[in-house]
Amino acid sequence: MKQHSKEFLLDLYRQMVRIRVCEESFVEPILRKEILCPVHLYSGEEAIAVGVCAALKKEDYVFGTHRSHGHYLAKGGSLKAMVAEVYCKETGCAKGRGGSMHILAPEVGMMGAAPIVAGTISLAMGAALAASIRQDERVAVSFFGDGATGEGVLYESINFASLHCLPLLFVCENNLYSTHLPIHECRPDGNISQIGRVYGIPTFRINGNRVLTVFETAQKAVTICRQRRGPVFMECLTYRLRGHVGPDDNIQGAHTDIRPPEEIARWRKKDPIPQFARVLLRLKIAERAELNHIRWEAEEEVRLAHEFARASSYPNEKELSRYVFKNP
Repeated sequence: MKQHSKEFLLDLYRQMVRIRVCEESFVEPILRKEILCPVHLYSGEEAIAVGVCAALKKEDYVFGTHRSHGHYLAKGGSLKAMVAEVYCKETGCAKGRGGSMHILAPEVGMMGAAPIVAGTISLAMGAALAASIRQDERVAVSFFGDGATGEGVLYESINFASLHCLPLLFVCENNLYSTHLPIHECRPDGNISQIGRVYGIPTFRINGNRVLTVFETAQKAVTICRQRRGPVFMECLTYRLRGHVGPDDNIQGAHTDIRPPEEIARWRKKDPIPQFARVLLRLKIAERAELNHIRWEAEEEVRLAHEFARASSYPNEKELSRYVFKNP
């Protein structure tokens, strides 16, 4: 492991715990039907968002997916505003109009998420093109899942970005399932990183559950992009610990998560948070009490965010069309 300060390492841990606590806090409100919009939980994949965003500057751009709470929080978006948005309240980051899958915080470079598979990849490419024209050294990051590799826009974007050496980092969060379809049933070759190599761009295939591996790889990738030698393709192998949507894909009382229980149990042992905690304890970077306090702080922050969301108002029905178009 490279030399990193204790402060930096604990911040990585703090961010992963904060995302996990926030994600798990949605489970009960969803089951009680207090939250009604579809919620795709990021539990299990926290190391990717945290590791990549730790290599970025505030001014850099991030574009997300239907499962982007982690990207939003790791880039610096307000937790209170995101929780309020999941409740579809006026105080939410999209003024209650977007819900869980349409979160954004442009003030910190989180340019938005969308539920359309591969829907924001071309937007990230456009942002990278703009940065290249302006020569402002910004990097754009496109997060997407393995299911996006079945969409043509990914290949068109890689080709264009490669032709013009755009500062664009493609991050594939390969959790081995496209909704409920295992990767071996929709791809003849599970090695997604080969996509980048075909277009002659720097490519990495890494363990996405190890936050330092993700961070150090993202650092290399971002440096390449800032030096106008991009784009770069990163495939991060990971696994979601919850269902595709909601706590366990419980739709009208039917359990639809078809993943084998033994497979889920195997991946739980690779959970990025306790895995990193063991590293911190083994290297005597932190004591158990210190890590417990970090979790308590996250739980308290999330509790207050839910209180804030519940106390907030829903958008006025007469104003639901506001924010659709930019006011002159």
